[in-house]
Amino acid sequence: MNNNRTETPVTVIGLGRMGQALAGAFLKAGHPVTVWNRTASKADQLVAGGARLAPTVGDALKGGSLTVICVTDYATMRELLGASDIELNGTMLVDLTSGDSTQAREAAQWAAQLGARYLDGAIMAIPPAIGTAEAVILHSGPQSDFEVHKSALDALGTVTYLGADHGLASLYDVAGLAMMWSVLNAWLQGTALLRTAGVGAATYAPFARQVAAVVAEWLPGYAEQIDRGSFPAEVSTLETDVRAMDHLIEESEAVGVNTDLPKLLKAMAARSVAAGHGGEQYPVLIEEFSKPGND
Repeated sequence: MNNNRTETPVTVIGLGRMGQALAGAFLKAGHPVTVWNRTASKADQLVAGGARLAPTVGDALKGGSLTVICVTDYATMRELLGASDIELNGTMLVDLTSGDSTQAREAAQWAAQLGARYLDGAIMAIPPAIGTAEAVILHSGPQSDFEVHKSALDALGTVTYLGADHGLASLYDVAGLAMMWSVLNAWLQGTALLRTAGVGAATYAPFARQVAAVVAEWLPGYAEQIDRGSFPAEVSTLETDVRAMDHLIEESEAVGVNTDLPKLLKAMAARSVAAGHGGEQYPVLIEEFSKPGND
């Protein structure tokens, strides 16, 4: 067993469901854990499991060589840690609060001005998964800080270092959410269509899962096209895809299913075709996705 992992004292600030899961994972891995939360009763179960409840944020910061904060937003983080009686100089802060990349970069600058070391992070998991390999925790900031504390952070799940730019974890987070919602929305569209013929969601789900797995296999090759900026039609042309989108819209209208999603796909693809890209492959749409949205 890694001795550093069992001996690193950790402070967790913020004990919502996720914060409680984080603190619990550190405890389970053998770390001395200090916790703080505005509502102290949320620490009861953790205290029963061996955690120490700090009376103040300042006292909590003194309890760990690594401080993990997971609160509502970055403004709350600054409010809690920016009080006049708080000393951040020398603190190693890992911020797992949700927000955008600009907020993450600004938080890193703010922390540096106060003398703190700072890693920004994003949690790609639900609270019950924390502490298992299924919990992916993204980190961005100085690599040296990540490497020093990786053995402790490993208690939370599969930790991944993305790069020195503090905004990367937040960007990966929202990119992952875009992927998640797009897959789910596509499945729901198909499910709604098939329900009109009496096919249940459970019957369709295995087929949909197979299609999603096949499409996922295309991503590396499509990524190469995007990075090269060249989109030869190796599988089909965008014009062919647009005709298939018409079929999806027509079928949805015929059976009385919502057409907002397929019409959005068709509109973006049609703009690309009008711009002269009809003979290229689907990833050429990256140029449409890279433009500001239409109001």
